[in-house]
Amino acid sequence: MIDKVVASAAEAVKDIPDGASLAVGGFGLCGIPVSLIDALHSQGTTDLETVSNNCGVDDWGLGILLKDGRIRRTISSYVGENKEFARQYLAGELEVVLTPQGTLAEKLRAGGAGIPAFYTKAGVGTQVSEGGLPQKYDAEGNVAIASAPKEVRTFQDADYVLEESLTPDFGLVHAWKGDRHGNLVFHATAMNFNPLCAMAAKTTIAEVEELVETGELDPEHIHTPGIFVQRVVVAPTTEKRIEKRTVALSTSQATGQATRQAGAAQ
Repeated sequence: MIDKVVASAAEAVKDIPDGASLAVGGFGLCGIPVSLIDALHSQGTTDLETVSNNCGVDDWGLGILLKDGRIRRTISSYVGENKEFARQYLAGELEVVLTPQGTLAEKLRAGGAGIPAFYTKAGVGTQVSEGGLPQKYDAEGNVAIASAPKEVRTFQDADYVLEESLTPDFGLVHAWKGDRHGNLVFHATAMNFNPLCAMAAKTTIAEVEELVETGELDPEHIHTPGIFVQRVVVAPTTEKRIEKRTVALSTSQATGQATRQAGAAQ
């Protein structure tokens, strides 16, 4: 078996060229391949097409590539946490293909399974199926590129829209553990889109928090088999940020709030 471990994130991404398409794992800021994104940013790669549930935030994840104008086109399902994303889209600097979240997941899974297209109910009767969804504006705010109509067929008295699968050039994923053959284990919700991106991409690069020797992972607990992974890099100290922090009030804060509310009600 081939040892797929490379020495650094920079080495792992060095052959990703300008204009490449990337499937990038993560959901919000959970389970994103920070080290690989940073290495790609440092080497100056540009004109990228990204496939990801979202496009990071203004200063983290894919947001750092977006901020410097490195992303030309993105296929995503949720982009509401990035002000720079909205600015570029409305200014005609970025092409955006908004895709229902479940459809995006299945596009990646189908691509990895060798299925070229599939039918789904999601989007039937909307611009997703009928076309006309703005994908890119011009500098004057006019629609420069709109989505095309998609095939709709009826099965068992219900309509379904045809969606094509995705097979990007490269996949960047983050895993909790991995071995030298590329077998991966994801931790809790950090699994999200990572296994799907690993499946779909032609060349998948995985950053792992912990590298173990071959045979140490329980085969029944492996989430992504090594056949889908071409390179592994160790990233044990990757910073993990919380996108939105929600905390409970302390006892004194809660008491004070209750007192103020009672006073206002009198």
